[in-house]
Amino acid sequence: MTTRRLGVSAALVDGRLLPGDVEVVDGAVGRVGLPPAPGGRLAAPGYVDLQVNGFAGVDVMTADAPALHELGHALTAYGVTAWLPTLITAPAARTEDALRVLGRVLEDAAPPGTARPLGVHLEGPFLSPHRLGTHPAEHRQDPDPGALRGWRKLAPVVAVTLAPELPGALEMVAALGADGVLVSLGHSDATAEQAHAAYDAGARSATHLFNAMSPLAHRAPGLPGAALARPDVTVQLILDGHHLADDVVHLVWQAARGRVVLVTDATEAAAREEGEYAIAGVPVEVRAGAVRNDRGDLAGSALTLDRAVRNACALGLDLAEVLTAATEAPAALLGRDDLGRLHPGARADVVVLEDDLTVRETWLDGEPVR
Repeated sequence: MTTRRLGVSAALVDGRLLPGDVEVVDGAVGRVGLPPAPGGRLAAPGYVDLQVNGFAGVDVMTADAPALHELGHALTAYGVTAWLPTLITAPAARTEDALRVLGRVLEDAAPPGTARPLGVHLEGPFLSPHRLGTHPAEHRQDPDPGALRGWRKLAPVVAVTLAPELPGALEMVAALGADGVLVSLGHSDATAEQAHAAYDAGARSATHLFNAMSPLAHRAPGLPGAALARPDVTVQLILDGHHLADDVVHLVWQAARGRVVLVTDATEAAAREEGEYAIAGVPVEVRAGAVRNDRGDLAGSALTLDRAVRNACALGLDLAEVLTAATEAPAALLGRDDLGRLHPGARADVVVLEDDLTVRETWLDGEPVR
């Protein structure tokens, strides 16, 4: 039996900050609340990112298996231990090629030292023509059950972002929900009534709330208003300082406390220098920390999840709530109660943070990998 301690002063245990060190025994969390180690370090479950289009020079849409493994390894430097490869709208042949590669990667266990891919997130092509953002309009389409069935045969699709106002969308929401697939509403011009209908049909989340969707007005609350008003809906936020104003973040946190998930919407530009990159073949440029297309619109982000955590805390949000939004909440949204938790017996996928919330170490299955 191999027993080690993380060397921390406190840990996020089941959503609460508990003073004391943490023991790791044979790949699992052992005792918690042990005498604290000096230094003010903090342990949390490994971060879980549900929207990764690319990272560290790798674009998910065009990557081969070795490149995807490189991406998974790069994520661990930022505390991420599990992630959702995300495909945006693209030509059908390109989407199918990417799904075949991801299908092969997902058949096997992640190589040692790499964050675990949890399945595929299809962010498109069933999106509103009026809220596409950087998604190419020529490849957008209305919900097509036959196309979706074919894609799901190539790789395990565990999340789908779609616009609920499109023809056939509610039927697709119900069918996916019945299969246990997370349906999140986004890139949508839906009215509040249309959004409520989709949530009643089985949708459970809102993709990058407020971005690429109908606005919230006092007599026309749109998709954001419907999502915030419902206690059964989890909202996803990109906290990079560009996608949302600080006051909006505070508003969402108060309205949706306990049902917020932090995501990055990262592109291959994340963890790289500013310059020119691509997302699914669409040229983008990173300047002043923002990723923009040739029209100047935001096109994903260069955000890392550890930075999102620090940005949230810099706004004065509660540390335990912020960490939960990057760990247990995203795992729970996917129905993965084996991830995102730190308590005796849990898998020891852990991030150890310095007192300034920068990443000191990342552990996978009880072994430090960074």
